[in-house]
Amino acid sequence: MAEKLEVKELVQVFNNQEVLRRISFSVKEGEFLSILGPSGCGKTTILRILIGLLQPSSGRILKDGRDITKFPASRRNMGIVFQNYALFQNMTVLDNVEYALKFTGEFKGSSRSRAESLIEQVGLTEHIRKKPYKLSGGQQQRVAIARTLAMNPEIILFDEPMSALDAATRLLLRDEIKEIQKKFHSTMIYITHDQEESFSLSDRIMVMDRGIIHQIGAPEEIIKNPAGDFVRDFVIANLQRKINSLAKYMGITTPERASASDREKPAYGL
Repeated sequence: MAEKLEVKELVQVFNNQEVLRRISFSVKEGEFLSILGPSGCGKTTILRILIGLLQPSSGRILKDGRDITKFPASRRNMGIVFQNYALFQNMTVLDNVEYALKFTGEFKGSSRSRAESLIEQVGLTEHIRKKPYKLSGGQQQRVAIARTLAMNPEIILFDEPMSALDAATRLLLRDEIKEIQKKFHSTMIYITHDQEESFSLSDRIMVMDRGIIHQIGAPEEIIKNPAGDFVRDFVIANLQRKINSLAKYMGITTPERASASDREKPAYGL
């Protein structure tokens, strides 16, 4: 697969503090990359720079080999799905999805039919005339995804889109996002602090903390060969704790539960 996006030596300084420290990574065409890290690690700053809402202190962003670092958001052909949905509450589902299409020359003549088709594809046809406040959180997030897809972006960015949803809805929406990616062959970059979420969705995961990248790799690579203590503690140990918590109630014996003295040590084999 060709490189769709390349980030080179990205630096961001706020109030004399380096928030991003020479960040470099690439994303392939059609890939699902998760940026995983704790709050304050710099992952949302990267997203804001990529979409064009923030100019980096230094570094470059290339899309299809073209330098877009100084391009405005409108010229980057990227879409974003926010954590809080950012829907117009006074508009119907259809109007929300169709809104931006009405002002885009490419879609002006077909805005209504395109919006209806996307709403059908995300499974919301029966809610097409409802206002967002009458929908569940998961349904609202699907409207937000349909609205982003409507503009046919080359890259879709997700800003912790499931953090406000309950556990059951997160699991359902997680599957739906993967299906949408396959259906539309989208390149996706997904911001999250949830280890389980990143492992279930991603082709590759970029693990960050304090403005630096600790490891980039496929989920199985990170499990088998964690690159240092931070990855072991933040990623693998936390995943192991979730497994242990479930095993406790399912009567499953894990390496963690076999010895009380080792209870706090992660079993990295998972």
